[in-house]
Parts: sequence; C-alpha cells; structure tokens
Amino acid sequence: MSVAVDVSRDGVRIALSEQRVREIVRAVCRRERVREALISVAFVRNATIARMNREFLGHSGATDVITFELDGGRTRSSRRAILGDIYIAPDVARRNAIENGVGIREELARVVVHGTLHVLGYTHAEGSHRTTGDMWRRQEEILASIA
Repeated sequence: MSVAVDVSRDGVRIALSEQRVREIVRAVCRRERVREALISVAFVRNATIARMNREFLGHSGATDVITFELDGGRTRSSRRAILGDIYIAPDVARRNAIENGVGIREELARVVVHGTLHVLGYTHAEGSHRTTGDMWRRQEEILASIA
C-alpha cells in the first residue's frame, strides 16, 4: 500500500502532531481498502478557509473543513490512485469541540477523518441530517477504532 500524506500548517497551531495526522489519514485509507493515494492536509487560518468557502462553495464564513477530489470523482473500487486536498481551520474545530463537549485533539481527529472520507468519495446531507447519515456513522466508527 502506498498512501502518501503531506501535512502543512499555514502558521497555525494544531493540537495534533503532523505524524498523527498522517497516521489518521492512512488508517482511514486502510479501513476503506484504498491502496494508492496522495492526499494533502493543510491547516489554515479562518480567513483563508472563509475565502475558499466563498470562492469554491458559495458559502459565507469560516468552516471546519473543505476538501477537493483532484482525480475527477474516482470511486473507491477503482484501481487508480486517490488524489485529494483537505483544508482544515483549527480555530473552527476548536469552537466545535467546545460546543460539543469534546477535546480539541478528538475534534481535530474527527475533522481529519471526515475530510479523508470526502476525498474518498463519501458525501452527506447538510443541516440537521448531517449527523444521522451513513458517512457520519462511518466517521465515528473509524474515529473510535483509532483513538
């Protein structure tokens, strides 16, 4: 299995080591039987992710994670390598952790798993149904298995 993971921090502090982020992405790929992938994870400031959210998704404000599949929507069963970028705003994840009564490390790990699942082709409903769907259940199963 060749899963390459690049991690960068755009001048922001994160509560997970870069090595831990790589381990989480690789664990998700293993669980999803992905053998070949090149995935970047960039931790960015709120202003950066808010700009991306507006420019690419047409939404206003900062969000916790934005992902891009770079290979044209490859399915998990395809033999081609997965290519994708994950952008995470640690400050938004920190606020979410406080609101949900969980630790920042757990929430950052959740967002890394979530972003990786999106890169692998998973989608979910928006709004209140977000946490009741298959992707959310899969995310929480994976998160529990890597804790």
